[in-house]
Amino acid sequence: MAFKFNISTKDGKTFKLEAEAEELIDKKLHDKIEGKEISTDLEGYEFEITGTSDKAGFTSMTGIQGIGLKKVLLDYGKGMKNRPKKEGKKKRSDKKPKGLRLRKTVRGEMISSAITQINLKVLKDGKKKLSEIFPEQNRAPEPPKEETTSEEKKE
Repeated sequence: MAFKFNISTKDGKTFKLEAEAEELIDKKLHDKIEGKEISTDLEGYEFEITGTSDKAGFTSMTGIQGIGLKKVLLDYGKGMKNRPKKEGKKKRSDKKPKGLRLRKTVRGEMISSAITQINLKVLKDGKKKLSEIFPEQNRAPEPPKEETTSEEKKE
């Protein structure tokens, strides 16, 4: 089972990795895992599972037992961020609507074969830096090329 990993560091950088990791099945959210369980390049690292999502985009929530989908009554927070359609074009305030709760579908906190993406947080660094392990993701974005107009070419 190939998972897509998003590895975030303390300085705000995120590194992406796609790898086979059968050892992660039956782990839960907020469990600590060793880097060598994901890839041999990540030996010495220690990660915490901060979140997951499945192929349909449903997130996993702590407190929901098992691996299946459940409908849960949520207020604003994880799993519910969009404003409901009922509010229409009312003036938007930064505050969340008072008393609003919606029933949303979420996945249980255990990792299963239905999970496609796993978000990880670095707890302990290994021998090599992540920027050395993922050199292609370490590059700064290229500045946009300036196009010359036909008037500038004539001069």
